[in-house]
Amino acid sequence: MKLHLASRSPRRRELLVQIGVEYECLDVEINEDWDGKELARDYVARMALEKAQAGLSKIQRGQGDLILAADTSVVLDDVVLGKATNEDEAMAMLTSLSGRCHHVYTAVALVGKDQQVCVNLNRVYFRSLTPKECQQYCATREPFGKAGGYAVQGLGAIFIERIEGSYSGIMGLPLFETANLLRSAGLEIL
Repeated sequence: MKLHLASRSPRRRELLVQIGVEYECLDVEINEDWDGKELARDYVARMALEKAQAGLSKIQRGQGDLILAADTSVVLDDVVLGKATNEDEAMAMLTSLSGRCHHVYTAVALVGKDQQVCVNLNRVYFRSLTPKECQQYCATREPFGKAGGYAVQGLGAIFIERIEGSYSGIMGLPLFETANLLRSAGLEIL
């Protein structure tokens, strides 16, 4: 059985290594635009499945090939915040998250002879942030390319009072759900 990870995320790669899973990487691109109407849970599930299907189309399929993909979205007031591409977007996101609870949804899709998708939901509580802190954080460039404009595994962790849910899910690959999907497809974990 051969596992392919359809992701460019170094964090997802590290998380799979952490649980001892061997895989090959596939670089996939899909349209990740959110229409503003689709429910966040449905959106992340669709994105993860589309990434896995795009990965499947890139390989010469053999028996037992599996494609694993994931998608993570930061959601505040039912709005998917997306990835900050510049300082203005990052500042706006950080300001909106300041002193509030938001949700982080991560969907994991596994495609082989069957398709399976599961969604992990987390609650993240930010402390109140000053404009200066937001500017200093943006100056590190860490927020750019990150869902919601922060990285839980980086400097952004200092803004988080507490989380309810899965740390690995917030990072981008909930290991509990991922291991269950892989086991259900016949891949040994541990």
